[in-house]
Amino acid sequence: MDASVKTALETTAKRYFDLAARGDTNTLKQNSIPPVAASFGGIEAAIKENQVAFSSANAKARPPFELIAEGTEPLARAEFLCGVFGKSGQTKDSAVFVLPNLPPGKYGVVILDVSGSGDARTLTFVLQQAGDDWKLAGYYARPTVAAGHDAGWFIHSAQGFRSKSQNHNAWLYYREAVALSAPVDFMSTMATDKLYDEIQAIKPPDVPGDGSIIELNVGSKAYRLTEMFALAVGNDIDVVVKYQAADVSDAALAFRENSAVIQALVKKFPELRDAFAGVVARAVDPSGRDYGTLLAMKDIK
Repeated sequence: MDASVKTALETTAKRYFDLAARGDTNTLKQNSIPPVAASFGGIEAAIKENQVAFSSANAKARPPFELIAEGTEPLARAEFLCGVFGKSGQTKDSAVFVLPNLPPGKYGVVILDVSGSGDARTLTFVLQQAGDDWKLAGYYARPTVAAGHDAGWFIHSAQGFRSKSQNHNAWLYYREAVALSAPVDFMSTMATDKLYDEIQAIKPPDVPGDGSIIELNVGSKAYRLTEMFALAVGNDIDVVVKYQAADVSDAALAFRENSAVIQALVKKFPELRDAFAGVVARAVDPSGRDYGTLLAMKDIK
């Protein structure tokens, strides 16, 4: 990368971080590419959500990446291999980016490590060159700790669960480690590739996710589970399960069904008691509305 491009990307990212830390969404919107400015609501919500943490934090940029999408039409699957690759794949300084439907242009990815606010986070900017300027094309803020633990702790815990043949717990903890390790979903590194290999090696056949739906029988009724993942709530780590529901407008009924799903899930996977403080069931209707119920593990009989 040309030194002037590197400097411009880092300078722009730092300026945009300062704007986000002040909550200046108007200026950030004005400095966005047209498609992003036209639907700025998601970024604006993320800025407001992280503003308190960012306002008292320091941001340090990692070495940025420059991505050049050539041609005249959007690329259905734009894949960029950045850095040096070895015979076994990625190295410690390499990265792979995969972006769908990417218009032609010159882009930059700048990852900021944000610290000093009480909880560590990353803020990733995707920038697109427009003349002499770099415009905002993506804004992604993520925590790097969950329930006070970093990715390394989750990996170590997953390895412990795996050694005890608790593959459901190990699978959930490895996935949390990936979420804490990857600043954005469309980026992979040597560390995340290794974690994905571990996940695929132990993934149980009876868990939902990645498009697969698993049925959980409760009496004569089968509930169609669509997702299952770990979630940090304060200092606790809970497991969340989502399932399809015809309607969630009746809160009392939804609570009863959620409770039944939770009881059945822990009965089917008793190892969850060793890894999680509670279980959250979320009934999701066809419109996307959901109703959630949390039961502490000690209250699940």
